[in-house]
Amino acid sequence: QVQLVESGGGFVQPGGSLRLSCLASGTIFSINAMGWYRQAPGKRRELVANVDTDGSTNYADSVEVRFTVSRDNAKNMVHLQMNNLELEDTAVYYCRAKILTSWGSREVEAWGQGTQVTISS
Repeated sequence: QVQLVESGGGFVQPGGSLRLSCLASGTIFSINAMGWYRQAPGKRRELVANVDTDGSTNYADSVEVRFTVSRDNAKNMVHLQMNNLELEDTAVYYCRAKILTSWGSREVEAWGQGTQVTISS
C-alpha cells in the first residue's frame, strides 16, 4: 500500500558529496515522520537523520555536522545532503517513514529497499 523508493547512491571519493532522495507513494493520508537509516557490513542498522512529526530533526552524532536532512512535503519526499563524506559512511542507506493511510488509521512503518553509498579512494 505504501512504497518508499530511494535514489542518489553511488561511489564517491572521501571528501565528496552525495544527495539522497526518497519518494513515498501509495495510500498516504499523512507522513508523520520520515528519515534515513544506514547499515554497514557487520554492524547494526543505525539512525542517520530523521524529521519527526513536529518537524524537529535528529541526527547521529557522527554525521550531524556534515549531513542535512530536509523534507519536501509537497512531493512526499525526504532528502539527505551528505557532505565531507568519509570512509566510515560506506553503507546501505534506507529511507523510513511513519505513515497514516487514512484519518484514524493505524500508523504504519514503511522502509525502502536501500541505496548503496560507497566511499573509496
